Amino acid sequence: MRILGIDPGYGIVGYGIIEGGYQPKMIDYGVISTPKELTLPERLEIIFSSIETLIASYNPEVIAIEELFYFRNQTTIIPVAEARGVIILACKKNNIPIFEYTPLQIKQALTGIGRADKSQVQFMVKTVLGLESIPKPDDAADALAVAICHAQINPNLNNNMV
Repeated sequence: MRILGIDPGYGIVGYGIIEGGYQPKMIDYGVISTPKELTLPERLEIIFSSIETLIASYNPEVIAIEELFYFRNQTTIIPVAEARGVIILACKKNNIPIFEYTPLQIKQALTGIGRADKSQVQFMVKTVLGLESIPKPDDAADALAVAICHAQINPNLNNNMV
């Protein structure tokens, strides 16, 4: 099963594509960056079209996306939520099932510890995918972690589906 994992943001969106299964295989990873000097609507348009391009290029069977969690900076959560909305819209427009995972679920799936730190999760991404080094930037490694989390959870459980 081909899985597109997404770490949402509006400045940087991380993505990771894996082939799921007993031993997941990394297909590609990277980030979608939006220039700070653009307006939020222009940045959202870049994110939307980039997600559509990724979908057309890699034909994922499912999308796994990280849920938003509490942000200390309340001005940041709104544009991140808007970016997440256009990501979900691009996926739904392409009729791809979407599954959401909390940071706690992702950490638990990769490390067995729901309160694991970022370095432990990144190490497990490297280990599970058999990579020589931890994927960079962090947003891409986080997106791969979301995809791995989905691969490790029974895909027939649709209770997390949007």
